[in-house]
Amino acid sequence: MKIVDLNELHLPMYLACLEEWSDEIKEAGNHKEVWYHRMKNRGLRVKLAVDDQGVVGGMIQCVPIEYSFAEGKDLYVIQCIWVHGHTQGRGNFQGKGMGTALLQAAEEDAKSLGAKGIAAWGIIFPAWMRASWFKKHGYRKVDRVGIQTLLWKPFTSDAIPPKWIRQKEKPPFEPNKVTVTAFCNGWCPAMNVVFERAKRAAADPQFAGKVVFKPIDTFDRQEFLRWGISDGLFINQKEVRIGPPPTLDMIRKLIRSRLRRLDRLL
Repeated sequence: MKIVDLNELHLPMYLACLEEWSDEIKEAGNHKEVWYHRMKNRGLRVKLAVDDQGVVGGMIQCVPIEYSFAEGKDLYVIQCIWVHGHTQGRGNFQGKGMGTALLQAAEEDAKSLGAKGIAAWGIIFPAWMRASWFKKHGYRKVDRVGIQTLLWKPFTSDAIPPKWIRQKEKPPFEPNKVTVTAFCNGWCPAMNVVFERAKRAAADPQFAGKVVFKPIDTFDRQEFLRWGISDGLFINQKEVRIGPPPTLDMIRKLIRSRLRRLDRLL
């Protein structure tokens, strides 16, 4: 196994998070590609794990903290680390040390760029991006919002711990209509799937004239800081759980439920 930097040959599989075989990923639109071209000269770092047969089995993506969902200084943030674990497509590469090798490579890379530390987010229960996995690799918890923990590993004694940027307000909705508000940063194909499904659901002919779709591009730092939401979905002011991405039918069902409630009030 070896760790390599992203190159043009591997760009398509990176944009699909190594799941170019997945029909769901094909619903994500071109948001990740747009995000990549915005970020590639702003400090984005991507490394891939390649097995002895030359097959890419894992990836890690890091950005300077000022382009992340956290607040801090002189830090890099791991947005995602993913070792392909499905039997479909390229196969299961988990349990072979790729994740540890990718993490170590990202830490060394961040140090070489002058970062004083590196941060990551993790889920508190066993899932993708497990907080417990980062803790086993020397990361310490510094903040938490809901089921998500912010962790970090300082490289220098004067490094300052990062903080979550918290949600500041809920999006408004139009009277006598159902407002579907979708926040999209672009960095995560799974979140991009949510955005595209919400857009399709809101445009369904059965809702004509009754539903308003409001997209919010949170790559715009001022927009992100205004809301404190990087990626998210709200139907009127009720937040929809987006991990894992809700199906198109589920989003339609939620819109219909809101419409029925609205009809009872009119």
